[in-house]
Amino acid sequence: MSTLINDPISSGAVAPAVKPTTSQGGQPAYFSVWDLHAYYGESYIVQGVSFDIREGEILALLGRNGAGKTSTLRAIAQTGSPHITHGEVWLDHKPIHEMKSYQAAQAGIALVPEDRRIIQGLTVEENLKLAQIAPPHGWSLERIYDLFPRLGERREQEGVTMSGGEQQMLAIARALARDVKLLLLDEPYEGLAPVIVQEIERTLEEVKRLGMTTVIVEQNAIAALHLADRAVILDTGQVVFDGSAQEVLDNEELRHEYLAI
Repeated sequence: MSTLINDPISSGAVAPAVKPTTSQGGQPAYFSVWDLHAYYGESYIVQGVSFDIREGEILALLGRNGAGKTSTLRAIAQTGSPHITHGEVWLDHKPIHEMKSYQAAQAGIALVPEDRRIIQGLTVEENLKLAQIAPPHGWSLERIYDLFPRLGERREQEGVTMSGGEQQMLAIARALARDVKLLLLDEPYEGLAPVIVQEIERTLEEVKRLGMTTVIVEQNAIAALHLADRAVILDTGQVVFDGSAQEVLDNEELRHEYLAI
């Protein structure tokens, strides 16, 4: 059952919320965000966001530009910017909101940011090995190169000299090199040629087949919805829809109002 919220919280208020204990279908929630509020300085960006995800589910976190999608991802990953003032984040029964960013990463949260942050001066393989310098380790280099043969071909090439699509592959591969429980993807198709988008889509289909719990933020909402099981739509930092991805695909009025498509 979807939830369409017609009366969002007014700006600046901390709304009462019910902590999610089960996700869609009545199954225990593997990951939960509960009444999350966060600021950039005095700018109130994330305004009482709550949702939960089953293990192995892919959630599309959607909304217009400025809706708070990237800020929500960054708050989940405990980056410190935006600054969380209220709320809780739980992953596999662990309170992520009590952790620093490196502790959240050790607990299994991997954020692949929009700017990819490939380390200059390091080869493809050195970027991957650096991700595994401390436990917990995830995929082996051999398994990564099986999924990304193009990275295998360029393993000795400096990462930042590759194309945008190849750098996106490396950014995802670097996340998989860790023991990931929750993969956060921020605009994985941004700025890529259609043929490269298709390659990234195939990669994400493989991630889905492997049952990796994932949140994807993407302006190409239709592509994200076709990949996702569920969708959460944000508007001015607040959740206005929580339901199945198919419901959004089928609801033209909803897409037009909140996604401009």
